Amino acid sequence: MLARAEREVVGLRRQAEVLAVALETGRHVVLEGPPGTGKSTLLRCLAEEAGLGLEFVEGNAELTPARLVGAHDPALVLEGGYRPEAFSDGPLLLAMREGALLYVEELNRVPEETLNVLITALAEGEIHVPRIGRVRADRRFRLIAAMNPFDVVGTARVSQAISDRVCRVALGYQDEPGERRIVELVAGATGPLAWLAVALVRATREHPELRGGASVRGAIDLVHLARGLAGLRGEAAVAERLPGRATLLDAALAALSGRVRLEDGSARSVEAILTELLDRLLAEPREPPNPPDRAARPARGGRGKVLEGSEAAAALREGARRTASRAELAAAHPELAEISPAVGRLDHAAVDDLVARDPDRALALVAALAGATDPELRAQARRVAARVFLRAARSGARRRRGVGRLGPEAGRDEGDLDLERTLERAGGRRPRDPGELVVRRWQLPRRPVCLLIDASGSMRGAGLTMAAVAASAVVLASGQRADCGVVAFAGDALVLAAPERPRHPDALVTDVLALRGRGVTDLALGLRTARRQLERAGGTERLVLLLSDCLATAGDDPLQALAGIDRLHVLGTDAAPESVQAGTRLARGGGGRYLQVIRPSALPGAISRLLG
Repeated sequence: MLARAEREVVGLRRQAEVLAVALETGRHVVLEGPPGTGKSTLLRCLAEEAGLGLEFVEGNAELTPARLVGAHDPALVLEGGYRPEAFSDGPLLLAMREGALLYVEELNRVPEETLNVLITALAEGEIHVPRIGRVRADRRFRLIAAMNPFDVVGTARVSQAISDRVCRVALGYQDEPGERRIVELVAGATGPLAWLAVALVRATREHPELRGGASVRGAIDLVHLARGLAGLRGEAAVAERLPGRATLLDAALAALSGRVRLEDGSARSVEAILTELLDRLLAEPREPPNPPDRAARPARGGRGKVLEGSEAAAALREGARRTASRAELAAAHPELAEISPAVGRLDHAAVDDLVARDPDRALALVAALAGATDPELRAQARRVAARVFLRAARSGARRRRGVGRLGPEAGRDEGDLDLERTLERAGGRRPRDPGELVVRRWQLPRRPVCLLIDASGSMRGAGLTMAAVAASAVVLASGQRADCGVVAFAGDALVLAAPERPRHPDALVTDVLALRGRGVTDLALGLRTARRQLERAGGTERLVLLLSDCLATAGDDPLQALAGIDRLHVLGTDAAPESVQAGTRLARGGGGRYLQVIRPSALPGAISRLLG
């Protein structure tokens, strides 16, 4: 548990130890610290390793006791009265019954009457629900809350009755090397750009005219914006050189101006202060730049595991526990109300209409709904997903061409009968069933193909949509002349499908949508796993399709892991120059091609070209 926390959460070893022991010994905990310090990431990491479920509650003024505990469905009550089956459990009851963690974010924004509901649950391990009776908590139930003590707008003091029943773990910002490491892991930035981004956000926390500074999330956004603007404007944005001042200023203002707050009485604007800080940092001497190929040469010594069968299924189930609330979905996808007009409802006709109008938005929304907190909506979205993604994959597929040959094939009733081989297969007697027939028919040579999906932190969000479309497109190829495997990798590698054991497309798409982008990027581990899968399948050519931004952050040099792979094609998902450079180098080393694919709807055509 602690080993994984140390790999995925930078600079919080002591806090991770305290939280792990608190979970083990049955303590309830409040994590207190400014935003961006890794509170949620640390908790999710430890919960997954401990095998505990996680019920997420967003703390705000609208969180009533009924929303926390649960309530009777009015329609069912009118129909049959206050029966137990008419009651819908809220997150508190779900966590108590299932022995899960109840994670309340922004605890100090929750109304006092709602917090009072928690007192008995924390003290006695039970609560009394009107018309339902007493509900006892499973022994594994824990309350883990988080709050920002420096935010005074819309917050209230947590009562002593609650504080007396929880342990407090304080988290502060990581040190400067730690924050640079986070930027390197999440944004793939190294050298002067990472140095500048981290130095700028840390400077906002110390400026006398700013009441609150930016977190490391601001540095990550600044890096992404600076690289994207540099690429758009044709500027150099490689590891050893910064983009121009105007590009850096535009990126800094967009990434940080909404994250910082002025002190009362300040005569200057946020924009003026950020401009001053940036100019000061640009005038200071910087650390020596990293070598140009740093992005393609990750740290040595990856310790990832290869998970197959039941282990892979268990890892997917744990990952699928992390869900998104309706509010989170609506914020990211404005079309939510159009295709899901109410809780638990999915309008299939509206989905088809959105697919016709804007397939990329539709695919992203369906992928997001497959991870919705609402169980009924989640189940419906997963049923729709396979149809939608396979249809999208077919839209770009092309009929495979190749040089065929006339060869024998057993168990077929189409083609010219090969009498000699049939009699040999039947032991010299007359064949008794079609399975003993051997015919000669035109065949295209088959070759094993492995789709390698980057499931690390840099691929979250849109990367999940890309992965599902890619898996669907490659599965369609398996019906022609490819035996397809699918492997997802981050710090570990998950074998979702083996080339010699094909899976139903619906099941494979569901598994891909259960992935959650997080963790480091061990490209070498993924390539070695793909090679071993292809070795089992045999065939004339071992071909790997890699879907990734190609910025490895853990493990060995991926170029050294290409041995045993006959051809590697790369589908690049990031337009940043260092990502394109790393992907091109990797494809060249694998004797394949590099194609940049930013939109999900462009993937099927790209895959058809690479497999053609």
